[in-house]
Amino acid sequence: MSDPTVTLIKCDDYSRPKISDAIKNLLSLLGGLEKFVRPGDKVLLKPNFIAPKSRHHATQTDPAIIIETARLLIDFGAKPFVADSPAWSDVHECIGKLKLEEPLRKLSVPVKQLDKPKKCRIGAGKTAVMISTVALEADVIINLPKFKSHQQLLATFAVKNMFGCVSGKRKALMHFKKGKKADVFCRMLIDIYQFLNPALNIIDAVTVMDGPGPINGRARPLGWLLAGTDPIACETVCARLVGIEPETLPMIKTAKNIGFGCSNPSKINIKGDNFPEPACTDFQLPKLIPIRFSLPHVCKSVCKQGLLIAKTLMKKMSSRDISG
Repeated sequence: MSDPTVTLIKCDDYSRPKISDAIKNLLSLLGGLEKFVRPGDKVLLKPNFIAPKSRHHATQTDPAIIIETARLLIDFGAKPFVADSPAWSDVHECIGKLKLEEPLRKLSVPVKQLDKPKKCRIGAGKTAVMISTVALEADVIINLPKFKSHQQLLATFAVKNMFGCVSGKRKALMHFKKGKKADVFCRMLIDIYQFLNPALNIIDAVTVMDGPGPINGRARPLGWLLAGTDPIACETVCARLVGIEPETLPMIKTAKNIGFGCSNPSKINIKGDNFPEPACTDFQLPKLIPIRFSLPHVCKSVCKQGLLIAKTLMKKMSSRDISG
């Protein structure tokens, strides 16, 4: 197997020309969009929509990344749609906070909830996981994660974002079932990633989150976009960008132990702008909390999610009544 390539482009803000050019350059260095997508393909753009917060919090993938990737796919002749299953609220509430509804509507890009779960058997252990049929029916998946610290896994860059394809609060249940040991949980996340097999990862590291992520950390500029097909190579480069020893991250450590991806920096081909190591010397890692959710926590989480969705539906119905 040839050594993986990770592409990096310096990008210090989310203005449309800069983001558009940066994404085009990332893809060109990887062999072009045609290497990953065919005209007519239904392409799931899988951002990180964990909770409904504005772009200024760096909680979610920035709307500029989503819009410009969608625009590039449309120009190529593909059929992109945006979908996720947020841990809190729903996908429409999340895009509302990002002010994404109108730009996506103008591009005729559908927005979907990753629902309609189907039992899938993943990994060597044939673990049963309820994965959204909306994700399973896509011809191609492009993973659009946010570069963030994480209170349970130190930091997340590529692999964990595909956990959002597990429908609804079934993610909380998987925390309960698989979260006792970090390596077991990370193995499950890797199995989900491999099962869904995204064609490409484009990582939003223009503004990142450190501290108590993945929701309530500090937004801070980093100024990079990264792309690659090997998620562990991408995670390794991301870690080095902020001065983290890659193998201190549970995801990379687990991947190395099971032989998934490339975590050896000397075997990763880095293309694009000059790679500074590190680009950030004061990235704050969080204090770790348990991965495993207690059963009462899962039940409480399910109830809170139900209330949030009910409020959202009531708000939509109320607005229709007023406009009608």
